[in-house]
Amino acid sequence: MSDDVRKTARGDSLRAEARADLAAIAPVVISVAAYGLLLGALAAQKGLSPLETFAMSALVFAGSAQFVALDLWSVPAAVWTLGATALVVNLRHVLMGAALAPAMRSWPRGLAPVAVFFMADENWALSLRRAAEGRLGPAFYMAMALALYGTWTASTTLGSILGSGLHDPARWGLDFAFTAVFIVLVMGFWRGPRASLPPWAAAAAAAVVVEATVPGAWYILAGGLAGSLAGALQSRGVVS
Repeated sequence: MSDDVRKTARGDSLRAEARADLAAIAPVVISVAAYGLLLGALAAQKGLSPLETFAMSALVFAGSAQFVALDLWSVPAAVWTLGATALVVNLRHVLMGAALAPAMRSWPRGLAPVAVFFMADENWALSLRRAAEGRLGPAFYMAMALALYGTWTASTTLGSILGSGLHDPARWGLDFAFTAVFIVLVMGFWRGPRASLPPWAAAAAAAVVVEATVPGAWYILAGGLAGSLAGALQSRGVVS
């Protein structure tokens, strides 16, 4: 086979992979845009300007933490309360980063810390599924991460600008978009009741109990730790 033929075949393969990657990313990007508009509208109702909303999304880039922060927002802002709550909500990223770390070991040196900044629940879930197939490369991850980052900052800013027109998010279905995308992401990890039910049940039970008994957002971390522990025990044959 000549070099020209090899180059053509390689180019066709890369284009096909790029199209497949875009197809995998597109539904998530659309969902992120939907609840980004919702967050921007809520930020406007709390008195944040479009520039302040953009800055929050660009620097924090954590949808769940931003929603919680807006729920607690007051004037003047309770900085320590907001910071501590965001820390608790985002502690789950420690577990998420640990899950992806093995797939990142072959990446160029110094890229993994940058990738972790752009790690969100959506691109983490899709990346973990691809890592399980042995196909997670930095190009796919960063393309998806940057697409989500750009969409999130743009949609939250637009939502803030249109805030008065989105005063009733339920009318547009935006209030359910956040929940819907996570249901879809979670179902992508379903491997049958025997394999998936024990850690899922442990995570749900821990989250419900902690949410009902402990103030704040500790239920997020409790659910993640309980599910991880149940999964570890299951892999060792302690839990079937």
